[in-house]
Amino acid sequence: MDAELQGLLVWVPVAFAVGFALGWLGSRLDLRQQRRDPAFASRAYLRGLNLLLNEQHDRAIDAFIEAIQKDPETADLHFALGNLFRRRGEVERAVRVHEHLLQRADLPRAERDRAQHALAEDFMQAGLFDRAEKAWLALDGTAFTTDAQLALLALYERSRQWTEATDTARRLEQIGLGSFAVRRAHHRCEVAIEADARGDAAAAEAALAEARRLAPQAPRPLVAVGQRAARRGEAPEALTAWNELLALNPSAFSLVATDYAREAVEAGQAEEAFARLLQAFRREPGLDLLAALEALDTDPQRRAERVQQQLREHPTLGAALMRLRAAATAPPPLDAAALQGLADAIDRAGRPLRRYRCAACGFEAQQHFWQCPGCLGWDTLPPRRMEET
Repeated sequence: MDAELQGLLVWVPVAFAVGFALGWLGSRLDLRQQRRDPAFASRAYLRGLNLLLNEQHDRAIDAFIEAIQKDPETADLHFALGNLFRRRGEVERAVRVHEHLLQRADLPRAERDRAQHALAEDFMQAGLFDRAEKAWLALDGTAFTTDAQLALLALYERSRQWTEATDTARRLEQIGLGSFAVRRAHHRCEVAIEADARGDAAAAEAALAEARRLAPQAPRPLVAVGQRAARRGEAPEALTAWNELLALNPSAFSLVATDYAREAVEAGQAEEAFARLLQAFRREPGLDLLAALEALDTDPQRRAERVQQQLREHPTLGAALMRLRAAATAPPPLDAAALQGLADAIDRAGRPLRRYRCAACGFEAQQHFWQCPGCLGWDTLPPRRMEET
């Protein structure tokens, strides 16, 4: 019995030594495994990028998720995955990824700002403009300040928050991004339209006066002043504004040329208006000016000759239509019914071309917009229709 106890006491230290050795070896293996995980994550990340370049988005997402599982502390993997979700239109998943980043207490300030910027873009794409606004505002004073202010300007314009848009444009000027005077003038014109709609004439007048002060060379304030006067039955005031527009920007004047002719008749200034229009037409012929001249000229033969000259120098469908209609009022070689049929056919064929096209994004519309509904750019729709360009 003593011998057995003595033998047992001999093996106890040996067992402890073996256990310690096995524990030490296990810890070393775990450490090696931990050191290998980032390498696995890196390979998964590169595989995800390769799949992304090959437009295999589903497999790229799987690769990025695998990489994050291997190395969950790497922010770049989260950004890659979140941006990929947004590109795929899976905005909710992108929001979750970027919000998870923002919840990490150990995230450096620069990475936190980057995550905030990505989250704001998620909200914008999702159409959650109120949440996007808060996200952009949170970036004030960061490296993303300029991007955030530009995004806020576009957001306020889209949601027709003109006062906030003007304040943001002013802020962009203050941080040295150039002049936004013309853009702010557009904002004031929009404010004037809304003021007139609710019957606040004083506010509308003040807004248009501010628009003219901000951008004296911009055509829209003069167009708006004249249109407003015409709606109020103040023909002489409308002509005064549009005469200034004609001298300042003859191309933009074409937008109100026919209205100008109508208001000239109303004000008893048809002869003076005809002389101004004819002079402008000789400098820069156009269909709108031609139509305005037609409305003021009482001589059918002279109207037909003028339209024929326009058709010869600028053979557009619009000019052909005007020539046929002019021929219907003077003795033509064809009867009036035949000419009217030709006019109707040309009118139908020319409708797709009698549109305004945005020079920035290609958006087309039958009426002119100061702000393109497609890309939201200002002054990107030329005042000439497609068939004249």
